[in-house]
Amino acid sequence: MSTPPIHAPRSTGLVIAWEELRNRLKEDFGKKPDLQAVLFLIGVNVLGRSEDTFTKEEKQDLMHVAVCEVLSFLGYYEFTGRDPDGWPHYRLLQTLPAVNLPEQEELLKGACLQYFEEIDYFRVSEKTK
Repeated sequence: MSTPPIHAPRSTGLVIAWEELRNRLKEDFGKKPDLQAVLFLIGVNVLGRSEDTFTKEEKQDLMHVAVCEVLSFLGYYEFTGRDPDGWPHYRLLQTLPAVNLPEQEELLKGACLQYFEEIDYFRVSEKTK
């Protein structure tokens, strides 16, 4: 299965949309988040619990949940259910391509943008797509 790009690599549209999302999150949370913080927020949202504190291991798990969730939009993962503690689980559908770090970040940023569109939090304007 080939992966359709959400946004062209290194596109101006991706850069603008990503900054717009970060600015919106800053308005709502008080800080302009980097990719890691955005993934953490997605993980917390998918988990459905907004506890004040998570252990270091839980924070890592939340980021893994977020990566699986956003990459599910691209066909890499599939949600399989929740464990007895309510944590979501995913199944790998296809191996991720071997890409360098900037390409990996672009893939994740584009998928994060799609996630926030899917939950009706943020819309990428047609000019930046």
